[in-house]
Amino acid sequence: MNAQQHPLESGYGAASTADEVIRGVDLSGKTAIVTGGYSGLGRETVRVLRGAGARVIVPARDTNRAREALRRIEGVEIWSTDLLDSRSIAAFAARFLNENAALHILVNSAGIMALPERELDARGYELQFATNHLGHFELTTRLLPALRAAKGARVVSVSSLGHRYSPVHFDDINFEHREYGPWLAYGQSKTANILFAIELDAREKANGIRAFSLHPGSIAGTGLEKHIPTKMLIDAGVLDAEGNPIRDPSRNLKTIEQGAATSVWCATSAQLDGLGGLYCENCDVAVAIEPAGGKSSIAEGVRPTGGVRSFALDQVAASRLWALSETMISAATNAQE
Repeated sequence: MNAQQHPLESGYGAASTADEVIRGVDLSGKTAIVTGGYSGLGRETVRVLRGAGARVIVPARDTNRAREALRRIEGVEIWSTDLLDSRSIAAFAARFLNENAALHILVNSAGIMALPERELDARGYELQFATNHLGHFELTTRLLPALRAAKGARVVSVSSLGHRYSPVHFDDINFEHREYGPWLAYGQSKTANILFAIELDAREKANGIRAFSLHPGSIAGTGLEKHIPTKMLIDAGVLDAEGNPIRDPSRNLKTIEQGAATSVWCATSAQLDGLGGLYCENCDVAVAIEPAGGKSSIAEGVRPTGGVRSFALDQVAASRLWALSETMISAATNAQE
């Protein structure tokens, strides 16, 4: 485990907004790519980075929807990309690398959550793992030359407190030999986000790339929760009895502006200079915790205590995930040829 995995006492907290944490930061001349950048937390991240002067590119499978969602944010570039298609990712990366431009910030924010039934992508991979981790792994690794060229890049992966639901089950990623569970699959993919940041940082910090993962908080109304029954969200205290979002940062129930703050802090804060491979929450480095035992539930997301579980900080698991991800992408690419 990284010895630096402990709070910095950053001065920010659960109620801090993305505008607050980027105050005083000038991103003029910098380039950022934000996946999932046309909805929810991703869109707010795009708005704030663009407002600080960055060139911002948003990969989008639905470019028309992205244009409509981003029309009030001047100057955002929308590039057609499908994170479940290796050829599409390769084309995106080649287009960017052909510019010979440096990439200073990559925010991997796109994601899905708690699909009620097991679904596979066209390559045969479980959909939450493929969307939340594998597509971002391939995009990031293909963009490494541009990230190295920045000589001080940051890669930020939006994970979740939901990583507590499951470690990565390396022998059964796709739930072929165990019962599928919406939260087990989500938890596995979110643990993968954390492990990816750890291994990426270990491999690339000598090249100036530092990587972070984070829990943004529980933010109802972004669309991420569309597969979760309303009653479950009410019972968990995320929605009130009428189905309206509850906002209470002390319980990690945040606005979109508050939810995007930790992503922006990880991507831009000088407080993290010289650091990397860390899991963050509430605009600070999180504490490492041991599993408390018992069955995890969605209600954990609205408790004031946070932290990252030790199985998500395992360097051996991080290295194993990297190798497995390379194998999965290679197998899918060869099958397409």
